[in-house]
Amino acid sequence: MKWDSVAGNWKQYKAKIREKWSFLTDEELDEVGGKRDRFVEMVERKYGLTRDRVEQAIEEFLKELDKAA
Repeated sequence: MKWDSVAGNWKQYKAKIREKWSFLTDEELDEVGGKRDRFVEMVERKYGLTRDRVEQAIEEFLKELDKAA
């Protein structure tokens, strides 16, 4: 799955995103609104991860969504 699919159906995927990144609030996810750069920055800040690690985690998440579909 590509990020564009998640971004285009952001409200639909918010619950799954919260399962993986539980430190993020609904309000923060609403603020992100599907924008990948903003999401990466927020996860970096909340989890203390590098940008590369966050990008890797997002790619893993997208693969998990593909498997579940």
